[in-house]
Amino acid sequence: MAGSADFDLYRPSEEHDMLRDAIRALAEAKIAPYAAAVDEEARFPQEALDALVANDLHAVHVPESYGGAGADALATVIVIEEVARVCVSSSLIPAVNKLGSLPVILSGSEDLKKRYLSPLAKGDAMFSYALSEPDAGSDAAGMKTRAVRDGDSYVLNGVKRWITNAGVSDYYTVMAVTDPTKRSKGISAFVVEKADEGVSFGAPEKKLGIKGSPTREVYLDNVRIPADRMIGEEGTGFATAMKTLDHTRITIAAQALGVAQGALDYAKGYVQERKQFGKAIADFQGIQFMLADMAMKIEAARQLTYAAAAKSERGDKDLTFQGAAAKCFASDVAMEVTTDAVQLLGGYGYTRDYPVERMMRDAKITQIYEGTNQVQRIVMARNLP
Repeated sequence: MAGSADFDLYRPSEEHDMLRDAIRALAEAKIAPYAAAVDEEARFPQEALDALVANDLHAVHVPESYGGAGADALATVIVIEEVARVCVSSSLIPAVNKLGSLPVILSGSEDLKKRYLSPLAKGDAMFSYALSEPDAGSDAAGMKTRAVRDGDSYVLNGVKRWITNAGVSDYYTVMAVTDPTKRSKGISAFVVEKADEGVSFGAPEKKLGIKGSPTREVYLDNVRIPADRMIGEEGTGFATAMKTLDHTRITIAAQALGVAQGALDYAKGYVQERKQFGKAIADFQGIQFMLADMAMKIEAARQLTYAAAAKSERGDKDLTFQGAAAKCFASDVAMEVTTDAVQLLGGYGYTRDYPVERMMRDAKITQIYEGTNQVQRIVMARNLP
């Protein structure tokens, strides 16, 4: 880490640079060739999962004490960024594994950590995060899913919506109301397993983008789980959920960075080859200005995201603001850059024969999930440094 009291950059180390080179080579060889088909067929990117697991890159954030790689927040960002550069759907494997399991890491008992982090680290299971509901999106504290104590068990009933990788993941961090009189302080967190009796899933959502990552409802119908699967103390679930998002919004910024960089890289190559009026269109100043603006915005987003990753690693007091800022800014940049990339390819950019139209569709979700960018601005305003 490097920085000073008033300017805090996280400069990637030589190990981070080596990691980037390795994951980029892997992504281009083992993930990129399937990205178009994954999108076209709206199927889970099994090739990406296999490649990531084989190279221990599917859940790099898991501490070494539980069999994981013990990667820091910046290394996790780099993995997600480089996978998203070729396939955003595939980048949701490491991103959502962190999102789903981080509540266990932050607040779970030692027994819970050993029980669920070790299979995740080995690649034997995936983890998802179940907070949102049909009537509780931005207002997550208004959830209706209930968890009622019954002896040494809790019985859960409710519906969770917009759950990424639902049906594929084996484990789910589920937020449920244990005391309806206390609103957010009456919400608790639990680990629910796909194999638990009473757990089922809705049909996959038909989405604009990230079509390779299944998004489904999770139905909890009298799901009885042992009380020791509660994450932390009763009533602390919502606080854990919000603390989790402080850290994981940075992974959404990483996705946004990756898809923006991928779109710029492709557009840059295209304009150097495409000839009009007797010369490459890259020679026209109007095109050069567009490319310069795209690269400038990406680099600004990268610096903000890496600085936020440093704060995540240290647990700085201003992490809530910085995480929201990184996610908001980087995702807005991703939408601008991918749209400009389509423009630079002209009519070709609007067809599925070229990847930039997929990148533009995929980029849109980064402005929406883990809190819309409107909500991010509210979060920032309430936590100004």
